[in-house]
Amino acid sequence: MVRGESQELSHVVGASAPPLIEKTIGAMLADAAARDPDGEALVVRHQGVRLTWAELKQRSDAVACGLLAAGVRPGDRVGIWAPNCAEWTILQFATATAGMILVTINPAYRTSELAYALKKVGCCALIAAKQHKTSDYVAMLRELLPELETATPGLLIARNLPELRLVATIGDDASAGCLSFNALEAEITPALAAIPVDASDAVNIQFTSGTTGFPKGATLTHRNILNNGYFVGAGIGLSKADRVCIPVPLYHCFGMVMGNLACLTHGATMVYPAESFDPMAVLETVADERCTALYGVPTMFIAVLGRPEFDSFDVSSLRTGIMAGSPCPVATMREVIDRLGMHQVTIAYGMTETSPVSFQSAMDDPIEERVSTVGRVQPHLEVKIVGPDGETLPRGEAGELCTRGYSVMQGYWDDAARTAEAIDDDGWMHTGDIATIDEKGYCRITGRIKDMVIRGGENIYPREIEEFLLTHPHIADAQVIGVPDDRYGEELCAWVMTRGGAQLSEDEVRDHCRGSIAHYKVPRYIRFVEAFPMTITGKVQKFAMRETMIAELKG
Repeated sequence: MVRGESQELSHVVGASAPPLIEKTIGAMLADAAARDPDGEALVVRHQGVRLTWAELKQRSDAVACGLLAAGVRPGDRVGIWAPNCAEWTILQFATATAGMILVTINPAYRTSELAYALKKVGCCALIAAKQHKTSDYVAMLRELLPELETATPGLLIARNLPELRLVATIGDDASAGCLSFNALEAEITPALAAIPVDASDAVNIQFTSGTTGFPKGATLTHRNILNNGYFVGAGIGLSKADRVCIPVPLYHCFGMVMGNLACLTHGATMVYPAESFDPMAVLETVADERCTALYGVPTMFIAVLGRPEFDSFDVSSLRTGIMAGSPCPVATMREVIDRLGMHQVTIAYGMTETSPVSFQSAMDDPIEERVSTVGRVQPHLEVKIVGPDGETLPRGEAGELCTRGYSVMQGYWDDAARTAEAIDDDGWMHTGDIATIDEKGYCRITGRIKDMVIRGGENIYPREIEEFLLTHPHIADAQVIGVPDDRYGEELCAWVMTRGGAQLSEDEVRDHCRGSIAHYKVPRYIRFVEAFPMTITGKVQKFAMRETMIAELKG
């Protein structure tokens, strides 16, 4: 039993060893470069970049000095608006070393969303790609900042964003009014080492994508994310012998913490297959780079396994990885283990506000535990399940999951009211997730409080119905939402993706449900779809599904 667990109540406390890391990210990079200077730190396939730990430190320090020379100071916010690339990671370590705060901006953001993020946290510098897929970042910057056209690079004065002084574009050739990222690299001076940076200082702001209201800037410290990266990496046994394929986005905790910082703290190699997720690039990268670990959300693994060319790639180097972001169907987990050879794959659960991981399955957990639960509590963290009145519930009862410990964010940037709503006076982060903890300490996430459907007075958790629908042999994935109903208040609607193009009727799906789950849990509306609306990190946007159905039903 994990130390501190109660046999009666849903309250678990993680192990107290090994001790927490009380260093900064910059200090950890210096350690890695000193310990293994010639070891391969970063491989970026689509750019043809390979950096050793010594080279990564040298380039990060050079960019840190360049930012300081341009007038960016410790504590200032520096935005990064780009897909996965070497410059992203160099900047991550550069800002951390110089005591600056990296603001990670979703590459899918458009002009108004970018403006909101930069203004909310007062960014004084922005590093941006020139373009990504169909997005012309330079054109959007010119629309937002017309003064760029005639500005002296580094001395921007913009009416829309008065605090933004420096814009740099990734690549050798700078756009009008911008510096080039490569030109940011400056001579490394002793002044960099003299900057006082503490492990408790803020180092990263990530915008959480809510379904209502404006995004909130979760503010994370060196201590938050460095330790979380370390313990997640320990959970899959990372060492300098490992090469981690990271197709998940760097702007999100999955990429920059569970990917980059897990590798940093264990000396493993970071390997990026492409700018954004591409299943063929993943297969090519795993085979050519002999990757030992692979990260992704379930939909990414499904896409990789579904490539018709799959069997032509040698993926025998894989042993482990992390699946997170949404529930994993049993069939997918078995394929990941059997066809990808990831016998030590683990499931992780968390949220941006907790750096992110709170629970992780073990490499030797039975497959049933790895698909039906999110594992057990991480070291140095404390979790409880509470009822509506805040009381800790008995084991097995569903309630809101609350987390306390080193991983809880400092707060939402410049938003004391929303911070107080999320973190109570005793330091508990209220996640908004509905969960249970069993007698062995395994956690099951059963849904979101905001996703709960109330039909005729009955509380229904969509996750339960989704997991039941996945027991049908022809259903590959399913998402359940509530839609307005005059008689019952809400009715259930299921969006269903069939396996391998199988043909199903609505009645066949309902017949599968009848007699196996309560009648009020049988979806009234069923729609067959080829894909779900998703965020760039692979999370299903149920609010978009709901809006689509409301419009359809009104019509």
